[in-house]
Amino acid sequence: MDELGSGPPAGGNGASPRPRLEDVAARVGLSTASVSLVLRGIPGPSERTRQRVLKAAAELGYRPDRTASALASRRSRLLGVMVDVHSAFQAELVEHLHTTAEQVGYDLVLSTQTRTRDESTAVETLLAFRCEALILLGPVAPASALADLDRKAPVVCVGRRITGADLDVVRSADDAGVGQVVDHLVGLGHRAIAHVDGGKGVIATDRRRGYRSAMRRHGLDERIRILHGDHTEEAGEKAARQLLDSGDLPTAVVAYNDRSAIGLLTAFRAAGVDVPGAVSVVGYDDDTLSRLSCFNLTTVSQEAEEQAREAVVAVVERLDQERTAPREIVLAPSLVVRGTTTKPR
Repeated sequence: MDELGSGPPAGGNGASPRPRLEDVAARVGLSTASVSLVLRGIPGPSERTRQRVLKAAAELGYRPDRTASALASRRSRLLGVMVDVHSAFQAELVEHLHTTAEQVGYDLVLSTQTRTRDESTAVETLLAFRCEALILLGPVAPASALADLDRKAPVVCVGRRITGADLDVVRSADDAGVGQVVDHLVGLGHRAIAHVDGGKGVIATDRRRGYRSAMRRHGLDERIRILHGDHTEEAGEKAARQLLDSGDLPTAVVAYNDRSAIGLLTAFRAAGVDVPGAVSVVGYDDDTLSRLSCFNLTTVSQEAEEQAREAVVAVVERLDQERTAPREIVLAPSLVVRGTTTKPR
């Protein structure tokens, strides 16, 4: 049986036979070996051939029989993904990871972080399910701990810069992304620009540094104003109340992420402060909530689909192509201008 064969057709209940690898091969006029190479992400077939095979597989509804594949190869073909259950951005990443993984013959096992379930517990669950590799979304563990984990199963860290450990990393340039936000606001005429940060983590540090650097680049050193926050809506609401109580409201606020920015919007509007008329607000992530008309949030896109694709490519290179040297993929973020920024009064 081919490694990616679909097994016997369904029968006895009038259901249509399940599409097989041979059906995909017949649709595109290629050998099953060539189609198998494409679906497993192995180099060799041309990009045109790869696209034809993936299109045919999608049209036929072909799915690899992972149970048969695992029995034949003694592999689970499962990728473990650690995800924060509260993050809309990470949920979007997971959706793209699913799509890309299925195209190369893998499936995902999800393990969540919650307020009562920490990162180490989530990771141990993935290892218990015999996941061949781990894709960690925004991990906070020390680099040394992640390096130890990589010795158990290949690790790809998504969204976070890693120093002091040889690991695969896929991330956007967070400091540059916040720099684009400050450039945008300064271009509109803002000078009193505050930043609600994300706490002590590496991602928050990079975004805070991007804010400081951009303010200095525009000669606004004396206008730097940073409020302590975190990644939640509650942190944004708290920061908004601090700004309102100070009696010194900035004309623009750059939030650590979209969730914090939504908290800012909620508190400002509840206090009767016009956004963006009195205060412009910018988030970061371009998650699904930021695109809703009720928020219409100016934000920074981290290119979620591209991050997911690169993460799966990195995993396939480690598992199927025997790559051992670590890689860091840094994607350029892009500003998405919507309705929460305008010129200051």
